[in-house]
Amino acid sequence: MTLEELKDIVGEVLQLGDRVASFDRNTGLLGNIPEFDSMAVVAVITALEDSYSIELDDDEITADIFETLGSLCDFISEKVSG
Repeated sequence: MTLEELKDIVGEVLQLGDRVASFDRNTGLLGNIPEFDSMAVVAVITALEDSYSIELDDDEITADIFETLGSLCDFISEKVSG
């Protein structure tokens, strides 16, 4: 998974339009993007599971993973390659 792929998924799920173009690894997610609430977390997880044919267990999901775009990208990359 690349950061650009993740930006596309997050942007599409949250309907962020062109705003997602300025995002980078350090872009905060939870608490920083108004659209990124608990329901958005579920929608993003579902989109990632569908896109990468992975399954995320509830006990794996922590707030730290959704702290920044980079932390989410690293987590999903590990799941995809593992």
